[in-house]
Amino acid sequence: MNYMRLARLTAFGFIIAVSVTTASAQDAPTVGDPQTGRDYALRNCTSCHMVSPRQSPPVRVAPSFQAIANMRSTTEMSLHAFLSTPHPKMPNFIVPPSDAQDVTAYILSLRKRP
Repeated sequence: MNYMRLARLTAFGFIIAVSVTTASAQDAPTVGDPQTGRDYALRNCTSCHMVSPRQSPPVRVAPSFQAIANMRSTTEMSLHAFLSTPHPKMPNFIVPPSDAQDVTAYILSLRKRP
């Protein structure tokens, strides 16, 4: 086998390995605990959001966690970014990183599967 063919096969194998690893990482569940995230959200987010279907609607209207979960733009990364930065329409409230993992896991667990 000549050197160029071996180099192409090696490069092709590397590309396949990276693709499989990336696809697996995207499908991997979040690191946080959904139940702990639900408990955190019930303590801290219910004044504006419907966190759970059993909760009575809040006075202020913000998207329910179910609606957030089903947005096309909702990903683990987008939730972590949103929860870790202040936003004009939200109170000046930043979720600590360890709690953000749990809240993210909870929100993603609400996503309706087709």
